Amino acid sequence: MELKLKIILLLLLSLTTILFICATVRAGEEVEYLRPPPRKAFRLPWDPKSSSQPQQVHISLAGDKYIRVSWVTTDKSSPSIVEYGTSTGKYSYKAQGESTMYSYVLYRSGMIHHTVIGPLQDNTVYFYRCGGEDPEFQFKTPPSKFPVTFAVAGDLGQTGWTKSTLDHIDQCKYDVHLLPGDLSYADYIQHRWDTFGQLVQPLASARPWMVTQGNHEKEYIPFVVDEFISFNSRWKMPFEESGSTSNLYYSFDVAGVHTIMLGSYTDYDDYSDQYRWLKADLQKVDRKKTPWLVVLFHVPWYNSNEAHQGEADDMMTSMEPLLYAAGADIVFAGHVHAYERTKRVYNGKPDPCGAVHITIGDGGNKEGLARKYKLPQPEWSVFREASFGHGELAIINSTHASWSWHRNDDDEPVRSDQVSITSLIGSGCSSIGVMN
Repeated sequence: MELKLKIILLLLLSLTTILFICATVRAGEEVEYLRPPPRKAFRLPWDPKSSSQPQQVHISLAGDKYIRVSWVTTDKSSPSIVEYGTSTGKYSYKAQGESTMYSYVLYRSGMIHHTVIGPLQDNTVYFYRCGGEDPEFQFKTPPSKFPVTFAVAGDLGQTGWTKSTLDHIDQCKYDVHLLPGDLSYADYIQHRWDTFGQLVQPLASARPWMVTQGNHEKEYIPFVVDEFISFNSRWKMPFEESGSTSNLYYSFDVAGVHTIMLGSYTDYDDYSDQYRWLKADLQKVDRKKTPWLVVLFHVPWYNSNEAHQGEADDMMTSMEPLLYAAGADIVFAGHVHAYERTKRVYNGKPDPCGAVHITIGDGGNKEGLARKYKLPQPEWSVFREASFGHGELAIINSTHASWSWHRNDDDEPVRSDQVSITSLIGSGCSSIGVMN
């Protein structure tokens, strides 16, 4: 009798969860614009692996001269060790890490391993393997000095467009991948996190992927599942290393660039932990050491597309003055499934001391493109186009950078938008470094 009661309760919980998910997804659908037919979901061929073989391998920066290696095994007893060295097949070093797993209604994740390795040499190729098992992987550490190049693409998902974008990124020479939210588009279906990990492994195991959360990472089920349990368990970022208390916002340095990853879906008002952390982080920035200041979050503050209008107004009101006072150079966002670049802008108007805002939520998601833009085009908007693609930010030296956006609608890495950007260092903007 007790067993039957448990089964009935489990079925009721599952039904409630399904109804909640359906209602949530429907509520999030856009009605302001018509999406074109998207490409079909990308399916990886079935590749059975042993229970201890590492899967979904990806790396991220974990402080100066350190890399975090993350992977999944189905074997719960598999060790969280990484062997590594500068010659193939010869592993001179070994590091021990940690492991975790999570449950999501009827889903049980594999064992998720996170191991920090280092100190590492700059601009050097390392060979490594996870858990004492083949295959061997390799990655290249970023340089310690300019030039340095970032690949940028948000709202990836798992479609034919995603695969096209990843293939194009793989053709460019870059040091770090920046992703401003919306990774897997799992949308509560947990095995999609696993397939996403497999899809991006060829790139994410070879260069650091630095990510922040988007709305599709929110998988909250009241009284059952925490909001970001999947994202936080799988994609651990250097929040502790940067003095943050949350994986949803953090910062890191690469060469002469200080990069800040903010959370659009956690508290950001003047009394929030994130606001206090951001203010403290900006006060620590040494523009002699890191003359470039780059910021990423998911929901754009400057957006002339008809999609997602006004969603970031509160965050912008709270945090834009901090970034302006600190002299932020470039701000990347996603969410809107299109591309847009602004002039330097602040408080809704062109301002030579403001940041260049770039919306790049066009990585290949399953929902399609946001094609409708507001008319007339705002004075602060320079270039806008509803196409899938990726961007490349090449920081040449302490004062000059080159930004290019590569459209891949026609399956060619077309350079559709390109501009030179000068750092605010030496610009005479009196507000730089002034933090009240």
